[in-house]
This record gives sequence, structure tokens and C-alpha cells, in this order.
Amino acid sequence: MKKRLMLGLDVGTSAAKCIIMDEEGQVLCSSVQEYPLYTPRPGWAEQHPSDWWQAVVRGLHEILPKVPKEDLVGGSFSGQMHGLVALDARGEVIRPAYLWCDQRCEKQCSWITERAGGLPGLLSYTNNRMLTGYTGGKLLWLRENEPENFARMKVFICPKDYIRYKLCGIAATDVSEASGIGFFNTKERRWSEELIALSGLPREIFPEAHESIEYAGGVTKEAAELTGLPEGLPLYCGGGDAVIQTTGTGLLRPGIIGAVIGTAGNVSMALDHFYDNPNGALQMFCNNEPGLWHAFGCNLTAGGAYRWYRDALSEHTVSEAARLHENVYDLMGREAEQSVPGAHGVVFNAYLTGERCPYPDPNARASFYGLSLQTTRADITRSVMEGVVYSMKQIVDIMCAFSPGEKVIASGGGSASKLWRQMMADIFDLPVLTVSGASEGGAYGAAMAAGVGAGVYRNLAEACEVLRVETELQPIPGNQAAYRETFEIFSQIYPALKPVYDLSAAKGY
Repeated sequence: MKKRLMLGLDVGTSAAKCIIMDEEGQVLCSSVQEYPLYTPRPGWAEQHPSDWWQAVVRGLHEILPKVPKEDLVGGSFSGQMHGLVALDARGEVIRPAYLWCDQRCEKQCSWITERAGGLPGLLSYTNNRMLTGYTGGKLLWLRENEPENFARMKVFICPKDYIRYKLCGIAATDVSEASGIGFFNTKERRWSEELIALSGLPREIFPEAHESIEYAGGVTKEAAELTGLPEGLPLYCGGGDAVIQTTGTGLLRPGIIGAVIGTAGNVSMALDHFYDNPNGALQMFCNNEPGLWHAFGCNLTAGGAYRWYRDALSEHTVSEAARLHENVYDLMGREAEQSVPGAHGVVFNAYLTGERCPYPDPNARASFYGLSLQTTRADITRSVMEGVVYSMKQIVDIMCAFSPGEKVIASGGGSASKLWRQMMADIFDLPVLTVSGASEGGAYGAAMAAGVGAGVYRNLAEACEVLRVETELQPIPGNQAAYRETFEIFSQIYPALKPVYDLSAAKGY
């Protein structure tokens, strides 16, 4: 009996991933196609949507010959959230897309917050802050700084929505993605007409927002000819990667915590009803199925901080890895293991590009604390890894107010490190698991959403039954005291240095 196949497409910050999964959850083939990131000014981050599209086309040409295309029943989407893709009346891209890590719109975010009645007023409309990473501030920046481009814009969409638009010709978004735009009423799962009116933005530029498992359209004849996909193949809306990649690891009820160490560090928990977001500490999104919500907190640099450390301060280790034909991160991990929990008092805070949670502050900067003449390279390496987990611990503590944590499901590139997973288990004081499919990221959750939309699964919970536990680590009691002491020091660093961050930012650093 032939198996039904689902396509998952993920538009990441560094690459597009295309996978085909069967109904038993097995990934039959995958492709990763990279593209550049542009930083025309400090704090700015842009990409060309055409680069995403070309990468997806290349990926589809790579994987489609490996499966019977007639067995495909549908496809869906994941992608980096908050990016602004502005389309004109002909559906053409007006300018390069601003990305989630673009920080240029702090002034505009402050303006709309004040316009809404301060933070309490803004939260009453959306249950979220207007973060500089969100799409909403970018819209306001575009209106103020590029009025000609703003006037040409007929509609805006987000990165994954652009790929869906290229495939089926419909410019729309989904409720999980819309939750991170900043003008969405997450409680009622609709645009906040009231806040849009206060902003003065034209209502017509906001795309329709659908549930993630809803039908979006069929592959057009033109797209079929370009990609090799079957014409008319059903496509489903999908979700923002911060949400749908955790859906793909089984986060569908309270108490299960998702911890993603990718370029950024994400901590998530599914919620079975709407919760208010006190002080806007977290990001509260609609989840990928009606009746579910998603609590989310993001550290802007996690694996990105480790990569920075590799490139900037570990040249010797990189050379040694090349000489030995080994993975450089394996060598760095072994080096970190030569230190001890707490890294002999060395503490690293990873604010290399500002921070989002629990400190929404684009001025924050990274630092090492506790260096002495006794400090070794192993201590410093370990402190970078621990600092990432301490930042995530701050979010876990906030999230567990909704529901006590039962276990952690780790994913992202950093989860491949057993040492990093053990740090999470010890610092969070919870068992840490990895599950099948997690290595495929948002593309796997997108394929699941396509399966639900196409009727392969009754719902996402049934889709997640295909997941298998691959590893499990328990907390080591002997490690926890040292981590608690160092975490206490870590937690004092941001408040103590906040005046310094602001002074440095005022001087242009």
C-alpha cells in the first residue's frame, strides 16, 4: 500500500529547507539551500525575497525526483517570523525585506506604545509588546522613512507567506505569524482594528489571517512548471517558525517546555486557553490549531553566540579541528568539559545583538564577568554555553507560572551537544528529551500541518503520535548547587549594567 506524502518548506534566516515526509513521520528526503544576509548599517538586517524563492526552487528540484510525486497530498510552510515583505499592486517586491533581527524601528515602537496608552493599553489590544523585531514597527518605519515605497505598497506579508504566494498566487498569512506582527488581537485571533486605526496605517495593507491548518490554495500552472510540483497540489497556511517548529516536536499541552538552541534561543509552552501576558514579559501567539495558544520567549543570540565565540576567539580550535578532520564544535565541547559546572565563576551574558526576553532592550551588549589570572580557556568556553542556558532559564521561570514544568524537549542545532542538553537538565532541574523529526526544524511541523489539512491526521495531536523519544537526560543533583550560585550572579548583570548599555548606545556603540 502506497504511503501518503507531505511537503514541508521552511524559510530560515540562513537557508531554505525542503522536506518530504510520509504519514509515519519518516523524512524521505530533504534539501538545504543557503542564501546571504545583508547588513547595510549597524542594527539593520535585510534579505532579498527572490533569494528565498530561488533557494526553494533549487531545493524542490533536488528532492522531488526522489519520491513518487503522485503520492504527495499537500504541502505547508514554516519561516522566520516578523520579516516585512512589501508587495505592490502587481505583486512585485518593492524593496528588500526587513528581518526579525533588524533593530531600526525603536522610535516607532515607542510611538505606537504611547499612542495606545502606554504598555498596559497596548497589551489590552494585542497581549504583546511592540518589539523592535516585530513587523509592525517596520511598517511604521517604512511610512516615515521611505514614503514613496510605503505609498506603492498594496499589501505586506512575511517570509514564508511570500513563498506560498509564489506557489499559489494568494497573498495571506496565518494566525501564529500574525501574532508576531504587533497589530493582532491574539485573544480573538483577528486583526486589532482599534490599534490599526490608532496607528493611521491603511487597513487594506494587512493580509487575511487564517488558521495554520486551513487550505491556502493550489499550486499554479506557472509554479508547477518552475518547481516540478504537481499543478493543483493543495497547500495549507502553515505557521511562524517559533511556533510550528515546536508543534513538530510535540508541544501541544501545558507543562511541556520546548527549548530551541538555534541562532537564537527560544523557550516555548503550548497553552490550552488564552492567558494574559503580565508586563508583556513573554510573546503570546496563537498556536497552529484553533483553541490553542503559545507562550514564547526569545534570547536573540544563543547558538549564534557560540558561533561568534568560535570565529572571534577560537582560531586555534578551528585550526586544530581542520588538522584532525573533526567537527570544531566537538572539540569545543570537549574543552568545556575540562572546566566544571559554574565555570569557576566565569559568567557570560550573550547580548551580542541586544536582547528580547526577559529584557526587551536593543542597547544590551554581551560581556564576560569573573575573569581572573586563574581563568582557563576551558572556563571561558564553558561559560559561553552556560550563559546561553542561564538566559533560557530566566524565560523558563516566567513560563512555569502558567503550568509547572514536567519535561523539556530540546531541538535546534545546539541540542546535538550532549553537554548542552545536560546543562539544560541541571539548570532547569527537569528531564531533557530529544525526539525524532526535531532536527528538521520548522519544516517538520509544516509537513505535519499539511497532513492535518489533507486529512492524513485528524488533528495535530494525532500527527505528533509519530514522534519517538531519541535521548533523555536527567538532572545531576551534584551539579545544581554550583549552577544556582552562578545563575544568581548572572541575573544581577543586566540590571547592574543597564546604565552602561544606555550610555554606550548614546555614544553610538
